[in-house]
Amino acid sequence: MTVPESVEGFGARLTAAFQQRGRLCVGIDPHAHLLEEWGMDASGNGVRDFGLRVVDAAAGRVGIVKPQVAFFERFGSAGFAALEDVLRAAREAGLVVIADAKRGDIGTTMDGYASAWLEEGSPLEADALTVSPYLGPESLRGTLTLAVRGGKGVFVLAATSNPEAASLQTAQTTDVAAGDGETVAARVARDVAWVNGSAAFAGGLGPAGLVVGATVDRHEFGLTDDVLRNAPILAPGFGAQGAEPADLDRLFGATAANVIASESRSILSAGPSGLAARIAERAALYRGESHG
Repeated sequence: MTVPESVEGFGARLTAAFQQRGRLCVGIDPHAHLLEEWGMDASGNGVRDFGLRVVDAAAGRVGIVKPQVAFFERFGSAGFAALEDVLRAAREAGLVVIADAKRGDIGTTMDGYASAWLEEGSPLEADALTVSPYLGPESLRGTLTLAVRGGKGVFVLAATSNPEAASLQTAQTTDVAAGDGETVAARVARDVAWVNGSAAFAGGLGPAGLVVGATVDRHEFGLTDDVLRNAPILAPGFGAQGAEPADLDRLFGATAANVIASESRSILSAGPSGLAARIAERAALYRGESHG
């Protein structure tokens, strides 16, 4: 895949965010119960207000946010209009924005999803998109190509934090060419992460990321340090789900420097009045700082 010289790569922007603000990613998840607790309407206007509050609190305190698309989508066109505003505000605030949409399809349909979320100037433009590989990793080639050319990122589901996924993601492949005994998660990782080996990324993080839950044993899924090398890792499971900043090195070993630690409920539960302080507190822990 050819990378235009004029385009700053996603990996470079992500590395800069790590260096400036640390590894914490704040989820923008306007659950119904949080809208109620925050005193906001369960409507498009409510999720817009919620999302913009989170963006305002996150800006200058962390480098990355992750809107959960489903909580906006449930309000139809009003929800998507709200999401457009939240995405725009977050990017204008200098945040790296990961749209957590988990799209996955084949052919021109997947190309349409990729254009919607990753193409410059799209109303839903984000810096990166979560995608599902379960129509075959090859179905994501067009999405990866668009991401590389536009300086965007893609996070492919590999080993997710929900327990019911383990039986599928640890299942063994029977592809003779790949070698029997490889897990589905490892096959997915290998089939997308090769993109990161391009000389254009100078041995740093590439655009082809993987979703690896912090609450799973990645080695049981076949996700060794070698498989994950140079891949950005989006790791849900920190905070309310049990993983803590101090666990990062133990969980991810030599790839810990690649990890985006995603927290949602542990931060959003602080409510609108305590949100900024909670973000600052949690962000400091990922930077190895005390927060007074």
